[in-house]
Amino acid sequence: MAERQPRVKKPRIRPLSYRHELKYFLNQIDYEVLHRRLLAAMEQDKNARINGGEYFIRSLYFDTPWNSALREKLDGVNDRDKVRIRIYNGRDDVIKLERKHKDNGYIAKQSVSLSRAECDRLCGGDYSFLLKRPEPFARAMFGEFATRGLRPVVIVDYLREAYTFPTEDVRITFDKDIRTAYRGVSLFDFGQPTYPVIDDYAMVMEVKFNAYLPTWIRELIQPVSNIRSAISKYCLCRKYEF
Repeated sequence: MAERQPRVKKPRIRPLSYRHELKYFLNQIDYEVLHRRLLAAMEQDKNARINGGEYFIRSLYFDTPWNSALREKLDGVNDRDKVRIRIYNGRDDVIKLERKHKDNGYIAKQSVSLSRAECDRLCGGDYSFLLKRPEPFARAMFGEFATRGLRPVVIVDYLREAYTFPTEDVRITFDKDIRTAYRGVSLFDFGQPTYPVIDDYAMVMEVKFNAYLPTWIRELIQPVSNIRSAISKYCLCRKYEF
């Protein structure tokens, strides 16, 4: 890996809306149990309903020449960011440039929509258009790309099944068949080979909520043998590189 970049305080737009995020490795047996419980007790995410229960997500992650985001995760840094472009179901009608911030177990996400032309420019290293966008977050991201040398590093693919509950904006997702293109960074090239990155488990379950998780939902997901972990799909998908 390259020499470590000096750590600098990252600029952020405030206020951020922070949420809790719990992650679990899940085997197929426990998934079957939880899947039936959640179908009976919670609403399916509208994207999942439209697409027959699950939908495809592809994210292209960016990092510095020093692999700062990867190093900070592996080193357990509490205050860190990940930058990505995300698309859904292989389409280019919804493209999001996102920055996910984590601070002592809490997460906050900011995003701005991109056109296909803007996405192609950004993937090619041209971020100048962000400075001309009206959104403060877009202009902040121009500064991120300009000062940190962010460039595409890895693709993360998976199928997502999602459930929601309005109280505390609870969202529970099952991310299945997590794969990476292994150094491939062509966001819209669906012919490039991809490889699974989880060996011992079937999927990852994520539980997100605002201030508290309602007791009945906590009880709903606990009596299974899932393993809670500080899982990063980004790190899982870069494990083959080093």
